[in-house]
Amino acid sequence: MAKVYYDGDADINLLKDKTIAIIGFGNQGAAQGQNLKDSGLNVIIAEVEGTPNWKNAQEAGFEVMSAADAAKKGDIIQILIPDELQGKVYKESIKKYAKKGKTLMFSHGFNIHFKAIKPAKDVNVIMVAPKGPGHMVRQTYTEGAGVPSLIAVYQDATGNAKEIALAYAKGIGGTRAGVFETTFKEEVETDLFGEQTVLCGGCTSLVKAGFETLVEAGYQPEMAYFECMHELKLIVDLMYKHGLQGMRKAISNTAEYGDLTVGPKIIDVKVKKSMQKALKRIQSGAFAREWLKENKNGCANFNALREKDKNHAIETVGAELRGMMHWLKK
Repeated sequence: MAKVYYDGDADINLLKDKTIAIIGFGNQGAAQGQNLKDSGLNVIIAEVEGTPNWKNAQEAGFEVMSAADAAKKGDIIQILIPDELQGKVYKESIKKYAKKGKTLMFSHGFNIHFKAIKPAKDVNVIMVAPKGPGHMVRQTYTEGAGVPSLIAVYQDATGNAKEIALAYAKGIGGTRAGVFETTFKEEVETDLFGEQTVLCGGCTSLVKAGFETLVEAGYQPEMAYFECMHELKLIVDLMYKHGLQGMRKAISNTAEYGDLTVGPKIIDVKVKKSMQKALKRIQSGAFAREWLKENKNGCANFNALREKDKNHAIETVGAELRGMMHWLKK
């Protein structure tokens, strides 16, 4: 079992005399920056001048500057820009300022684990990763709670890297909910696996396959949408709150019997073997190399795949049906 830390295990005073540089004021950057600021810490923001995020950071009351200036001033440098941009920004703007005794931070282990970023040996390299989107990190903090988070230490140059990670986690509200200790390797490999095979790739492919099966069999696309897309939220919400057994208690016996007898025939041994192959590609670094190469080459394949899915029938039908659901606009 992973070790779990709470408020009493973290000393935020470790950061009181530090300058925390948040590189990127997007989903996580905005949430973490504001939570740290509200926790009484000194936070500066790095953004691209003239962008909406630059303006948003200023309006939130932060001192905003370039990545190089923020890295120069920061004692703790938290990189919260997209994975595919981190290596370039690090080399061009951060590397020369990531000096002895400083702390380099991440909320995802991709660039460290796959060595797109190779920090000097005399800096701390740590991770604090909230297990929730930025808006939830911010919302729960303002409500006096927090989002469960992960911490990991890749490199401990100062002897107190773990304590710094815990203090930062406390600053964003993570220790209120529980902070789990992991490694960069475990975090990034499980995260990519979950995204590709279950949460995003597996889920969207399953939904589209179900929709297509019903439509091709002659059923109305609206009925197929309701059954394969719309009602998914009900089931996922039940699992999120109560687990698999709690969800099954909330559905009919007919639905539960179909779940237990037909589900394993759909997600069968063959699917699990495909998942194992996907995991091996992640573990070997093949996926990371492919993704970085795709960005280096201008994302032609990525953009084509995006465009193809935009025109899927489930999107056309879904847009019309969601337009009728006034409660979704609230």
